[in-house]
Amino acid sequence: MESASPLYKGHRYPAEVIAHCVWLYFRFPLSFREVQELMPGRGVLVSYETVRRWCGKFGQQYANALRRRRPRPGDTWHLDEVFIKINGRLHYLWRAVDQDGNVLDILVQPRRDTQAAVRFFRRLLRNLEYTPRVVVTDKLRSYGAAHRQVMPRVEHRTSKYLNNRAENSHQPTRQRERAMKGFRSVGGAQRFLAAFSGISPHFRPRRHLMTAPDHRAEMTVRFAIWEQITGTVGLPAMA
Repeated sequence: MESASPLYKGHRYPAEVIAHCVWLYFRFPLSFREVQELMPGRGVLVSYETVRRWCGKFGQQYANALRRRRPRPGDTWHLDEVFIKINGRLHYLWRAVDQDGNVLDILVQPRRDTQAAVRFFRRLLRNLEYTPRVVVTDKLRSYGAAHRQVMPRVEHRTSKYLNNRAENSHQPTRQRERAMKGFRSVGGAQRFLAAFSGISPHFRPRRHLMTAPDHRAEMTVRFAIWEQITGTVGLPAMA
């Protein structure tokens, strides 16, 4: 069966199989081997190494396409950092979300000093291509120094309680980190978390704010967007 999009040229498996495996891996706390074990139930035999290559090749592409399709993020940025262990060594995951909880970007760094904060601020400005109205952080001094250096005209609020949105956004990462039993390299952690933060939230609307019919309608829209960005529109759905 031929794939519908040139994105999949040279791949033996059809686009809907590839997209489904990538969706399973980034949406649920599954290993590559567990995705492999699930696929025979769909009539597909595929090795976990093939799933790993698909996730490495297409995960970030899908995540970038989803980000391009979403509305412009809000003008209030909430920033926070949390420690993660990579191959037994302490590193920090820097994360920014807007006032609606949408993940703006993430960056894995070995430190949480001023230089690291400046690097993250500049990455956000470069990738998002607009300046926020307000930046909200905790009281880590590195944020204040980076703010004065990179965006001094932007209002900066520091509060332990105002920054709950950013702190809560770490929870899916913590769950996945436990399921994966940690990360093995900085590059691997950055690649996985960059794709994960773009794909997983797309399928996690704020259910507690919706009625059941509204949630079903929203998920229908989100799966339609997924089909569009993965090039599987009009292809047979997996049974």
